[in-house]
Amino acid sequence: MKHTYILPVLCLFVFTSRSMAQIVPDTGKVQQLGEIEINGHKPIGGTERQPDVKDNVIFAGKKTEVVVLANTHADLSSGNMRQVLAKVPGVSVWENDGSGIQVNIAARGLSPNRSWEFNMRQNGYDISSDPFGYPEAYYNPPMEALERIEVVRGAASLQYGPQFGGVVNYQFKKANPDKAAAAEVQQTFGSYGLVNTYTALGGIINKFSYYGFMHHRTAEGWRANSRYNTFTGYVSAGYQFTSNIKLELEYTGMNYVSQQPGGLTDTQFETDHRQSLRDRNWFSTPWNVAAMTFKYALNPKLNLQVKTFTTIAQRNSVGFTKAINIADTISAVTLEYAARQVDRDNYDNYGAEARLAATYTLFGKEHTLAGGLRGYTGGTKRNQLGVGTTGTSFDLTLINPQFGRSLEFSTTNMAVFAENIFYIGERLKVIPGARFEYLANSISGYINTTATGTVTPETRTRQVLLLGIGTELRATRSTTVYANFAQAYRPVTFSELTPSATTDVIDPNMKDASGFNADLGYRGTWKNILNFDISLYYLHYDNRIGTITQDGLPFRTNIGTSVSKGVESFIEFDPVRIFVENPKAGSVRLFASNAFVNATYVKWNNPAIANDPTKSIENKKVENAPATIHRMGATYSVKTFSATWQLSDVGEVFTDAANTELPNAAGTIGKLEGYRVMDVSVACGFLKRYNVKAGVNNLTDEKYATRRSGGYPGPGILPGNGRTLYVSFGAAF
Repeated sequence: MKHTYILPVLCLFVFTSRSMAQIVPDTGKVQQLGEIEINGHKPIGGTERQPDVKDNVIFAGKKTEVVVLANTHADLSSGNMRQVLAKVPGVSVWENDGSGIQVNIAARGLSPNRSWEFNMRQNGYDISSDPFGYPEAYYNPPMEALERIEVVRGAASLQYGPQFGGVVNYQFKKANPDKAAAAEVQQTFGSYGLVNTYTALGGIINKFSYYGFMHHRTAEGWRANSRYNTFTGYVSAGYQFTSNIKLELEYTGMNYVSQQPGGLTDTQFETDHRQSLRDRNWFSTPWNVAAMTFKYALNPKLNLQVKTFTTIAQRNSVGFTKAINIADTISAVTLEYAARQVDRDNYDNYGAEARLAATYTLFGKEHTLAGGLRGYTGGTKRNQLGVGTTGTSFDLTLINPQFGRSLEFSTTNMAVFAENIFYIGERLKVIPGARFEYLANSISGYINTTATGTVTPETRTRQVLLLGIGTELRATRSTTVYANFAQAYRPVTFSELTPSATTDVIDPNMKDASGFNADLGYRGTWKNILNFDISLYYLHYDNRIGTITQDGLPFRTNIGTSVSKGVESFIEFDPVRIFVENPKAGSVRLFASNAFVNATYVKWNNPAIANDPTKSIENKKVENAPATIHRMGATYSVKTFSATWQLSDVGEVFTDAANTELPNAAGTIGKLEGYRVMDVSVACGFLKRYNVKAGVNNLTDEKYATRRSGGYPGPGILPGNGRTLYVSFGAAF
């Protein structure tokens, strides 16, 4: 019953779309269409930007980046995001997961923790645990399967939802339109036992299209006790019923088992950052995602797209979760290890989004309206503090069948949203927009097994209106000035109001966070020589949720208001082509992706400790927000050969809101120094269908860390990978 509201929502939307179709009647006669301006282009290096409208979504006036994976020269086999997103300025990456399974990214002073400040999507639909209840991205697709990664900054809140960071959409490769069957194979071998296999097959037969892949990766890992084994499979099928109606179905299944080496104290890190003091900790997240997309071009000026999607998934962990300065040893009495802790989540999510785009004429100009409806329901069953076995392998068996904590969360979300591009004159676009969100969260269960541990069932509801406006001015034939403002919102969920699997103490009076994003930038291209985007940004974040130390324990609460402001710039150019249009000796592309981040707490609003100056965070730097993120590189290419060098230079960060300089005994707080990491890669294609790739990650074997953790996968300081090598062989038929 809890999913039944989605059907009437979609019926209402289809009825509305049919009514709007009457605005532009189809008389059966030949109609003279208005002039259409094509804004898409392919700048050098393969880094692109979104057109004004795509898939019934308005991108005009927003800061957008599109990373074309075939042109990144990145190590796709290990999902190295500092390379993959090198040309997206300002992206901070937690690099503690050498397996490439977990992607931890953020921007503008936000937390990279499993990318939870971004709305993470795949082919346009949700893939996280619960976008509102628990927005952590435990699943991420293999990079070899992707055609592009689309990034839209904060103004994406009007079209996609209220996340402060914006949206990241993984776009899979599609069937080859020219073949009934086309295959792709890529086999990679690397350091520390890396074996990565990717195989894909797709094609189009009359009106039927299909595409699928299988991906498997396994390795022992750079650190001790960091082995993993992951498998991902995907299949899609589409049928073009008529020239204007198409139906697509797709399914993704992923499963892996990953050993977690745990954190280190700072002394242990300095002594040997490859060591591990945990060999019994394991993690696994079986993930299933399915979607159906219905596309209907009602007439040349009116398009409808409806996506329905579901996620059935788990998050499972077993291990010794005490602080890293507490040894996990065999008892002299029992002659066994201590029983491990078992934590298990089950996610059961269903949703639908219907988007309509209409072109209409007003005052002699054609304008575009894009809007839609969203319905979503999610359920999370969280079982924690289970008493597991004393063994060392991945084993979720319980010695006591009852978990120490068991909670059920549910999320219901409905939204209506719209934006409109008003074309004013020949150069100016103005894009106002609005989004109305209804959100309800409920909770039931128990937080401990005592007589008083039962949680009183409760439901919270909110109604939130988000407003925004964007503008875009064509400065020259190939450059534009853009600006936007959009409100954002992040609800505090019941999962944040209850104790986690770590040692955190929770403030029961936390409030929802709200704020806004603003951008002002100048971007464009010059011939096939220059591609650039330079912008200023301002992010205001009220009632930010974070962690401080209180009474010796991590205390999660609304720690205050933060403001992030700075510059994001990307410049790529080919100096050779300035003098030679088609250089026979090869071309050189140089790029610099730079971000300056001033992320500071401007207000401390917790009355419980507001009078204690030692605990106030006002004027402190935002945790996990480096002041500088610089990535630069050079690519030399001639015919089918290319070689790339890249440098990532990231500034120091504080790891708690109080800006604690010195680390604590457990290694969970304390400043992390900045670092520089270099990567090199080469690629060569031959006989039109074969390729060989190779590379060295962290060429200078830099010792660095990007993260401290208070729970999984720590606790403690988590090192980044040292030097690793890989070689890859591929073919396409």
